Amino acid sequence: MRVLVVGATGLIGASVCARIVSEGHEVVGVVRTPRANEARNCQTLVLDVATALRPEDWLPHLAGIDAIVNCAGVLQDSPREKTGQVHRDAAAALFLACARAGVAKVIHFSAMGVDRAQPSSFSATKYAGDQALMALDLDWIILRPSVVLGQPVFGASALFRGLASLPVLPSMPDTGRLQVVQLEDVVSTVLFFLNPSSRSRMALELAGPQQLTMDEIVGTFRRWLGWAPAARFVLPGWVARLLYRLGDLAAMLGWRPPMRTNAAREITRGALGDPSDWISLTGIQPQSLAQFLALNPATVQEKWFAGLYFTKPAIFVVLPFFWIMTGIVSLTTGFGNGISLMQSTGAGMLSVPTVVAGALADIVVGALIAWRPTARKGIYAGIALSLFYLIVGTFLRPDLWNEPLGPFLKVLPIIVLHFVALAILEER
Repeated sequence: MRVLVVGATGLIGASVCARIVSEGHEVVGVVRTPRANEARNCQTLVLDVATALRPEDWLPHLAGIDAIVNCAGVLQDSPREKTGQVHRDAAAALFLACARAGVAKVIHFSAMGVDRAQPSSFSATKYAGDQALMALDLDWIILRPSVVLGQPVFGASALFRGLASLPVLPSMPDTGRLQVVQLEDVVSTVLFFLNPSSRSRMALELAGPQQLTMDEIVGTFRRWLGWAPAARFVLPGWVARLLYRLGDLAAMLGWRPPMRTNAAREITRGALGDPSDWISLTGIQPQSLAQFLALNPATVQEKWFAGLYFTKPAIFVVLPFFWIMTGIVSLTTGFGNGISLMQSTGAGMLSVPTVVAGALADIVVGALIAWRPTARKGIYAGIALSLFYLIVGTFLRPDLWNEPLGPFLKVLPIIVLHFVALAILEER
C-alpha cells in the first residue's frame, strides 16, 4: 500500500509514518520544510499545505496513492500559520482531489468535541474540514483524539513535562478535565483503518480511560521524573491572560508556544469524550497516562528536557534583549563613551562610524534571533560578532582583560549561552 501522510513532521504524523513503514508499506510524507538531518525512511513531498487550496494543487501528487492520512493541524493563526487555510480550505481541496483521483480511503485527524462546540478558530475550522470530508462519497474515517501524549515531546506533551520540573506549580484557572490519549494507541488506530477490509464513514472519539485535571497530569509526570510533589498556587486570571497574550506575541514572531489564547479557549472546555465505539470497533484498550509512564521509565534526557523547557523561552528573550539594547544604548546614552573608547585606540575620524556600525550590527543580530525563521542565523551571527569584538578588542585594548568588571571576560559566557541556544533551538 502507498500512503500519503499530510503533516508528516508533526507529533502524530511522524509516528504514523514510522509505523506504516515498519509494517512494510510505502509512505509519501508531505512536509512544508525539508530537514537535512531527518531520517529518510519515506519519500518526502515538499508542499506548504496552506497554499494548496485547490484540488489541482493535490492531484499531481495522488498518482499511485492508495490512502491518505491527514495529520495537518495548527493551533492558532499567525504570520506563518493559518487555521482556516490548513484545517478547512486545504483539507477540502485534498478531499475533493481524492474523489477525482479515485483515492477512496481517507483517514482525517480532527479534534475532540469539535462537533459539539467551537470556542475558537481552531475547533471551528477543524469541524468545517470534517464536514467537507463527510459530504463526499469516500471511505472516510474521522479521528477526534483528546490531548495526545507520548514519548515524543511537542505542544502539550512538552508543556506538561516542563510544568512538572518547576519547584512550584502554577495552576491555570478555568481549565477543564482531559482524557489524555497515548500516541501509541492513536497510531495503532490509523493502522487498523488502513486495512482495506475495515469499516468506514464514521467519526470516532479517541479518549483515554481517565478524566484528569491539568494539575493531576502534571503531578503524574512529576512522580514519573522522580521528584517530590510541588506546592501549588492558582494564577490570578489576569496573569493567566497575560501569559496567553505573550504566547500570541511569540507566535507572531514565528515561534510555536502551546500557551496561546486559542489554547485557553479550548482547554476551558476540556477534552472529554466517549471512547466506547473506538474500543469496540478496533479492540484497542487505551492506556492510562500512569500505565504508559510505568512502561517507559524516565531517563536523564527526559529530566534535562523538562528542566530546560522554561529556560528556553528565557534564553530567547534575553539574547535579543541583550543585543538590541546594546545597540540602542550605543546610539543614545552611551554614544559619547563609545566614541571616547574608540578614540583611545587611535581610531580618530573612524570612531563615530565604527560605533554606529557596531550598534546597528548588534540590533540586527538581536532582531534575527527574535524572529524564529532567522533565529539560527542570528545565533551564528552573534557568536561571530562576539568573537570579532573579543579578538579586535584584545589587539586594540588588551588592558580591558584586566578590568575589575571584566568587560572581555563576560563575553565568554555570552558566547557559551549562544551555543546553548543552538542546542535547544529545534522544537521537534
